[in-house]
This record gives sequence, structure tokens and C-alpha cells, in this order.
Amino acid sequence: MQISKIGLKWSEFKQLIGTILRSSGIGTFIGMIPGAGGDISAFVAYNEAKRFSRNPEVFGEGALQGVAAPEASNNATTGGAMIPLLTLGIPGDAVTAVLLGAFMIQGLQPGPLLFQNNADVVYSLFIGMILANLLIIVFGLIGIRFFVKVLSVPKEYLTPIILVLCLIGAYALNNNVFDVWVMLGSGMIGYVMQRYGFPVSPIILALILGPMAESNLRRALVMSEGSYAIFFARPISLALLILAIITLFTPLIRTWWQSRRKNRSESNAL
Repeated sequence: MQISKIGLKWSEFKQLIGTILRSSGIGTFIGMIPGAGGDISAFVAYNEAKRFSRNPEVFGEGALQGVAAPEASNNATTGGAMIPLLTLGIPGDAVTAVLLGAFMIQGLQPGPLLFQNNADVVYSLFIGMILANLLIIVFGLIGIRFFVKVLSVPKEYLTPIILVLCLIGAYALNNNVFDVWVMLGSGMIGYVMQRYGFPVSPIILALILGPMAESNLRRALVMSEGSYAIFFARPISLALLILAIITLFTPLIRTWWQSRRKNRSESNAL
């Protein structure tokens, strides 16, 4: 596969500004949540970009919004994960957990006093992140012509390689053959879902967030001695519940509003 040009036209980029800003905000917010990471933010940003798009049917066929949304969110997650690390000493993801260990090896304790006692380290970290993002752009533009060669590998060779790697990874995780069968069964379920048009992103998010939600639910109920009022008495948890309800009903309201406008326009035409 040969790339004829690199970059976007201004008209194309202008259409992506809203998607990039929205996805960056999503990535920053999810990055601040300990244990979330870039995978969750990428899927959430992709889903939101598809939900806000006027042409959601083009997603999965190379839509620019579908490419920009997860990449912008994934990049923003890195900066968002630094917020709880530097302010509270709580790593936001696996990368910041390693960075926390490096800080402690050097005798540095992340937290509010880090900005006061070791401001030079904090500013050096900020400058390093800015340079890293600039280098990503440079190496990305240089290497895109070579990276895209992966797409020219025939599926007859690529698919068996991926299958073998998946089998090895599933078995090596716990040295259990049952995990391999679970992986194969999940693959069949995924194929059926893709065959009949079911979205895969919610399933992946549920598998990632499910154990985290269950463990934190048990922890919260232990703290409240079994009372569910703790989720409504605290402003942060209440705000998150309201946002979840709004996110759940927004597509239904949007579909109802669009059908109403369509019926009204048809009535006016008659």
C-alpha cells in the first residue's frame, strides 16, 4: 500500500476540531480516575464520536472522526493520569505506577509538597511531556509510510499469526487450558456480534470496568455499613450518577427528537 499524501486539508481538520476537543476532555477526565487507563478512554471517545456524528454509519470504514477520537483521548489520558500522581501520590494507570516507583527510589514523595520542595523536578517533567508529544508527531510523520506496510500483509498469513499469539497469551496468563477455551468462545461470540451488527465497545468496557465496579461497590457498602445512601449523599458520586443517567437517556431523547422533526417536515411538505 502506497500513501500519496500525509496530512489533512484545512477543511478536513476543521471538521475534526470538535471531536478532538471533546475526546481530549474525555481522555483527561478518565486519566484522572485511578486504574482506568487509555483503553477505556479510547473506547468511550470513539463511542461518543459515533454518537455525536451525523453519519454514524461510516464509522468502521475509515471515518476521520473515528480515527481522531480514540487517538486524541488516548494521548490526553497520559496527562490526566499525572494529575492524581503529582497531587495525591496515587497512580492513574500502569505507566504512572512505574513512575511513582521511580520517584520513591529517588527519595521523592509525590503530593502537594512535591511542587513546593522539588519544583524543578515537576517542571522538568512537564517539559519532558511536551517534548515527547512533539517527537511523537515527528516520528509519526516519518514512519507512517513504513507502518502502513503492515496493511499489505495478506490476511491468509496475518490471521493465523494473530490466532497463535492469542492462544499463547491466553494460556500463559494462568497456565490454564480453560482460559484458551474461554478465549475461543469469546471469539465466536464476537464474530456473531459483528455479523449481526452488535457494537463491541460496550462489551469490552463492561469486561474492563465490571470487576472494578464490583470491588469498589463492596468497598463503599462496607464503609457505609450496608447503606446505599452513600451514593446519593456525596456530591461527587451523585454528580457521576446524574451524568450516567443523562448519557443513558440522551440517545433515546435524540432519536425521539429527530423522528419528531422528520414527521413535522413531512407534514409541512404535504
